Amino acid sequence: MPVAGSSLPGVEIITGSGPARTETDATERPEFLLVLTHGAGGGVGSKDILAARQAGLQAGATVVRVTQPYRVGGARAPGSAQRQDEAWLEIISVLCAAHPGLPLVQGGRSNGARLACRTAQQAGAAAVIALAFPLHPPGKADDPSRSRAGELRSAGVPVLVINGDRDPFGIPDQADADRLIVLPGETHSLSRHPQAITEAVASWLGQVIGIVRPERSPDSCAAPIAAGADSSAGDAGAIPGEVGQSG
Repeated sequence: MPVAGSSLPGVEIITGSGPARTETDATERPEFLLVLTHGAGGGVGSKDILAARQAGLQAGATVVRVTQPYRVGGARAPGSAQRQDEAWLEIISVLCAAHPGLPLVQGGRSNGARLACRTAQQAGAAAVIALAFPLHPPGKADDPSRSRAGELRSAGVPVLVINGDRDPFGIPDQADADRLIVLPGETHSLSRHPQAITEAVASWLGQVIGIVRPERSPDSCAAPIAAGADSSAGDAGAIPGEVGQSG
């Protein structure tokens, strides 16, 4: 069993969209599983993701940071939201099987926050962390058809939103989140005040996990593979959902 604070880098999960890469910070007796992912063209080493990771460890989670298949493959944009969601649910299914009985909290920054909200109910998540949630494309605040507020509302579970007050992608409405925190002086990158992010996430996690944990059944984290996923895709001879070591 991994000891508290141990790191398991470079583990791959094969999905119908190709391999995802995971980095795990294990806790000896975890209270919950926290799974975090990046923005559209970014990685899991951004300051806000690392701040949320630290908060999860402080709150007693095993934390897994996921580089999605499209980024592993070198693309900077996720493409089809349906395909992205399907791959994410495959990843979550494998991670939950590896950590049975733990409540799941999932989250991400920017596009990853959208993904976490869209898939929360199918993933069996107890809560969502949305960092730099991109409410609308820059310059499109007055166009209701470009709003992503519906994705935020669709989570169906408590959502913590942390945005900067100078974010050109906008700031969600307080009514659409369990808690909305707006950091002064921050832009979409959320890179200037990582300690404030850690403190906010840790405080919220302590409250939300204390509420939801007694209600979670042992298999509530397990997510089904989304219908329509191409189980024949990926590396030759690989089984979608199989875990293997990456170089």
